[in-house]
Amino acid sequence: MLQTNLKHVNSRSEHGEIINNNENVMICCGRMGPMCIPVYATMKKLESEYPSVAFYDMDFDIPDAAAIRNLPECRGFMGLPFTVYYKNGKVVKATASIQNEDQIREILSQEFGL
Repeated sequence: MLQTNLKHVNSRSEHGEIINNNENVMICCGRMGPMCIPVYATMKKLESEYPSVAFYDMDFDIPDAAAIRNLPECRGFMGLPFTVYYKNGKVVKATASIQNEDQIREILSQEFGL
């Protein structure tokens, strides 16, 4: 399990429940590495500012992370983390590697209208 202050996705079934039961979801799938940790920290910071977004992390190395690793939107990704944004159960944006706060805010604004 990742050592973050975010809520964790621990299985494929949890992943499905989360994206189907929340209108706006951001899941960062990674490890405790130098490209991932800043994204987790930014997500935690933004969590209180964006109550209509469900922020989660998922350990890249668990078998059930295939729910994210194998998405068509993530097919060509090379760097961690894989960050996926869902609106009404559908992928609306996916990014790879580090994203800074401004980049994340821009995606939240563009994809979720926030």
